[in-house]
Parts: sequence; C-alpha cells; structure tokens
Amino acid sequence: MVSIAVNKGHANVAMLGIGAYRPKRIVSNEEVCQTLDSTPEWIYERSGIRNRRWISGDETAKSMAVAAAERALRNSGIDKSQIGAVILTTGSWKTKIPHGAPQVAFELGINGLPAFDVESGCGGFGYGLGVATDMIRAGSAEYVLVIGTETMSVVMDPKDRGTAFIFADGAGAVVVGPSEENGISPTVWGSDGENAGAISQNYDIPEYMDRAEEFQGKDAETDPVGRMVVRMEGPRVFRWAAITLPKALSSAIEQSGVAKEDIEVFVPHQANARINDLMKANLGLGEHVPVANDIENTGNTSAASIPLAIEEMLVTGKAKGGQTALLLAFGAGLSYAGQVVTLPPAPKEASF
Repeated sequence: MVSIAVNKGHANVAMLGIGAYRPKRIVSNEEVCQTLDSTPEWIYERSGIRNRRWISGDETAKSMAVAAAERALRNSGIDKSQIGAVILTTGSWKTKIPHGAPQVAFELGINGLPAFDVESGCGGFGYGLGVATDMIRAGSAEYVLVIGTETMSVVMDPKDRGTAFIFADGAGAVVVGPSEENGISPTVWGSDGENAGAISQNYDIPEYMDRAEEFQGKDAETDPVGRMVVRMEGPRVFRWAAITLPKALSSAIEQSGVAKEDIEVFVPHQANARINDLMKANLGLGEHVPVANDIENTGNTSAASIPLAIEEMLVTGKAKGGQTALLLAFGAGLSYAGQVVTLPPAPKEASF
C-alpha cells in the first residue's frame, strides 16, 4: 500500500488581530419611524437599539469586507502574503454565483488562495471561526482571514415590524493563526432545520440591489418589483433561542475546559439587548462580567455582529486583549456556534 502524505498543523490557535468597518450613515429610530408604524421608545424597549448604520454612496458588502480585512491584517502584524485562506461569512451578498470570498481576496491583493463563503445567517461568524481554527489545526493553512460582512438594509421591508428596526450593515474581520497558548476552544455548534422557516427570504438578490439608497426605506412589495426581502417570525425564534441557547452556552464552556468563573467577557450575537442580558443571567455569569452591547448604536449586523462587538469593547476599554471571552453566534438556519476565546489585542486602527 502506498503512503499518502498527511498535513501537520498547529495545536494552539488564536485570533491575532481584529478589524472592522462601520458605514458612515447613522440611522436613528426616529428616521426608521418615518416609514415604520412604531415609536423610537417602542423600538428601544423591544430591542435595545437607538441607532444603526446603513451603507450609502459607494459603500458595498465587498468594500466593507475589504476595509475590515485590511485593518485586521494591519492590527495583527501578519503580512497578507502569509494568509493561506479567506473565509467570508455573509447572508446578504448579492449573488450566489459567483460567491464573494474570491472577489474579496482579489481586492486584497491575495488572488489565487482558497477562498469560500460560509452561509449560516447570523451564526456565520461562529461557523467561520470554527472552520478556520480547524483548518489551521489540520495543517490546511497557517493563517486564515475570517470576514463577516452584511448589507441587511437593502433586504428589509421598511414596514415590517418584525425586522425593519433591527437589521443594519457593517463588516468585521479577524486574522486567525498559530500561537504559543491556545486561544480558541473547540466549537460547539448545531442547527434545527425543523424551524428553518422562522427566518427566511423570498428570493435571491437581484443585480440592481447594488444601488442601496434606491431601496432603503422603499415599499418592498411595489418598489422595485422582484426585490428580495428577509422575513422573521420573532416569537418562534425567541422560543427556540430560550430552549437551545442556554444549553449551547453551557456546552461551550464545558468543552473549553475553562471554568465558568474564569469567563471575563460575554460576546453574544447582537440580536436583542434584552435577550443577551437574560442569557447572561441564566448562565450565572458574575455581575462584573461585561456583556457586548454594540447593538445599541450599530444594530443587528448578522454575520458581522460578533467581530464588530468585540472591536467596540476593545476600543472603548470595556474589554481588554488577552481576556477570556465566551462567544455565541445564532440565527437563521436555525443555527448556532459558540466558542471560548482569548480576545485579540485592542486594534491600533479602529472603525470609529
């Protein structure tokens, strides 16, 4: 029998640097309520959101992904020539074919690398981080760039009280690579296809959706014809989350080998501030443990929300590089992915 070669990877892996991009346009609850039948107070009480970011001008999912990735590379100190793979996590890229990662890699000047998209809704970053970590441990790459980018503002019905005030745009990226001490636990992940219809879309995104400002705030049924719209059954998602996520969080801590008392920061997907506070309480994390609250002024950026939230905590001093953090991404699928990680150093180049 012939002997087939085996890759040799790195057992210890960590996030070495983080970067983010936040669109220039800030959209307040008051502006949202010009179209949505609601009030700014109701939105904040329901979600914890005061403002969100929407793309404008020449900002796109690709331009944000590239900007966030470039910052992550500079903040990590890793030269782009050392990157062995690019993973793009997104649910709002305008085409399925071609997928986005090769285009982002080309714009970054690292064309030719393995580059692929991971679609797992709002849980996408957790999945992308898990895949990247396992690739490095298996020896498939030494350094991997994981990027989450979303332009949710152009796939919403502005009159839908279930989604219109929640979703937003942005991008976040991390460089993942070998380290002296392990900084990323085994990923705890799962899905529930029985409840897949709780978060859905009507059809694929047309080419003309690049013209974001023509569609933000417009009637999705009549302007334009053929527009993709994301729908969500909020109560159904909440019931699923209430049953599934506490188990996922406990399992993530158990699989990490870290005691619950050693968790210093909690960074859940920025879906709803009330849900996140409730998860912290149910898990029994100490009052001193800060919870990411980037949703208040950034909104729910789906697959980009966790790296954006980490960056915000590091930049503002709510968290510090080297601290032990519990991450949990969850959303469409329905799916979830959680890890215990060592936070990367605070970025020298921030998004705000």
